[in-house]
Amino acid sequence: MESQRRRALAVGAAMIAGAALGMRVAAQQPRVIAVVARKFVFLPNEIRVKKGETVTLELSAPEVVMGMNIPDFKVRADIIPGTVSKLTFTPDKAGTFPFLCDIFCGDGHEGMSGTLIVT
Repeated sequence: MESQRRRALAVGAAMIAGAALGMRVAAQQPRVIAVVARKFVFLPNEIRVKKGETVTLELSAPEVVMGMNIPDFKVRADIIPGTVSKLTFTPDKAGTFPFLCDIFCGDGHEGMSGTLIVT
């Protein structure tokens, strides 16, 4: 009887530990933010995240090939029509940072930018 009780306690403890680990893993999943690159604007053109928060930008472009570049965090991605590009990063500093299209996409390309706000 005592060995069955110990075994049941061990199984229960293992289940609680597994559930806690599962919650921790779920909490570490990046926050996903959809971004559409259209001629000649990013939607949204202002993205707010927290310092230390891992985020994944899911990038799409319905018209032409574009790029997403966030120079202050040294991250970039090509955005190909018909696909979703994923750009995952963890901001390590707070502030306001520009992002821009770094692939020429036509007249108006020069003004295609947005703002990443890290708090």
